[in-house]
Amino acid sequence: MGTNADPLAALADLPGVADSVDSVRKAVDRVYGHRVMRRRSNEITSEAALRGARASAALAGADWALEEVRRRTDFGGDGEPRTVGAALRLTAEAGQLLGVWRQSPLRALARLHLVAAVGAAPDETVGRPRQAGEAVSEPLVELPLPDAGEVAGRLDGLAGLLLAGTAAPALVTAAVVHGELLALRPFGSCNGLVARTAERIVLVGSGLDPKSVCPAEVGHAELGREAYAQALEAYASGTPEGMAAWIAHCGRAVELGVRESTAVCEALQRGAA
Repeated sequence: MGTNADPLAALADLPGVADSVDSVRKAVDRVYGHRVMRRRSNEITSEAALRGARASAALAGADWALEEVRRRTDFGGDGEPRTVGAALRLTAEAGQLLGVWRQSPLRALARLHLVAAVGAAPDETVGRPRQAGEAVSEPLVELPLPDAGEVAGRLDGLAGLLLAGTAAPALVTAAVVHGELLALRPFGSCNGLVARTAERIVLVGSGLDPKSVCPAEVGHAELGREAYAQALEAYASGTPEGMAAWIAHCGRAVELGVRESTAVCEALQRGAA
C-alpha cells in the first residue's frame, strides 16, 4: 500500500479511483435525498440489512431467495441455514460495533468472528486469528494462503493505519479493509462474511452511509462470484492497476446497493411494500 505517510489516501490518486469515489458519493446522496428516506428511513435501514445479509450469505454459498430468508426463523443445523444465520447475526452486530471499531479494529474483528462462527468451528479457534498449522475453510477464495505470521503482521499494520486516521475517501478505506481481510483469511472460517461486514462498518462509521441503507453486499452478489474473485485477485497482486480495479469493483457494488434501496423507497412510496 505504499510508503506514503497516509498510504490509504495515496490510493485515491490511482487512475480511475477518483471517478469511482465521485460516482458513489453522488449515488449515495441521491438515495439519502429520496422523499421516503426523510420519513421512513428506519424501514429502509431494516430492509437493507436483510437484503445485505441475504447477499453476503449467497456469496458464501447459501443463495436463498429473499422471501425464504424473511420467512425463516430457524437457522440452526449445518450447511446453508447456518451460513444464512451467521450473515443475519453479523448484520445485526455491525451497528453495535462502531465504537469498538474506532478504538480497536482487531477487537471488533474478533467479535465479528465470534458472532459468525459460533457452533461452526472448534471453540478454541473462534474469535481469534488462526495459528500456524490451522486450516481455513473459504471455498470462494483460491488465492495462496498467507502464513499465520504474515497474517498477524498485516492485521497489525491495517489496524495501525485505521487508528492513525486517514484522509482517504470512505470507499477506498472500506475496499482496502474488505480486500485485506479476504486476502489474508485471518480466521479458520467465515472470513468472507466477516470481511463484508467490516466493509459495511467502515462505510457507516465514515459518515458516507450513516443510516446503513447502501448494502454493498447486494452489489457484490449481483456482480457475481466470479467477478468478485477476479477483483480480489487483482487486489492481491498489489499493483496499482490491481488495487484500482478492486476499489472500482467495490464502488460498483455500493452503487448497486444504492439502487436496491432506491427501489425499496419507490415501492414504499407506491404503497407496495
